[in-house]
Amino acid sequence: MDQLAMYKALANPARLQILQWLKNPAEHFDESAYREQGLGFHIGVCVGDIQARSGLSQSVVSSYLQAMKEAGLLESERIGKWTYYRRNERMIQALAAHVRNEL
Repeated sequence: MDQLAMYKALANPARLQILQWLKNPAEHFDESAYREQGLGFHIGVCVGDIQARSGLSQSVVSSYLQAMKEAGLLESERIGKWTYYRRNERMIQALAAHVRNEL
């Protein structure tokens, strides 16, 4: 676990907001389009939906998501031409334990 990379990823307000949205995606995104395709939020949220909600450019959102994935905070799954992101709860819990026990 690279704690420094995680802290850096969490230091950006937009990246932190995205991580918060992904904690409970049904509260922040419409799942009906996913269900129509036989999918659900268990696979993650599409980059396009995250981009639309954030109001940021697609390239900025993609770079933010990639940084959080490289830090271990997110996982991704590619289905067709779309990439879906979800939280890596195991790593988030490990970071929380590290903060609780070591800092």
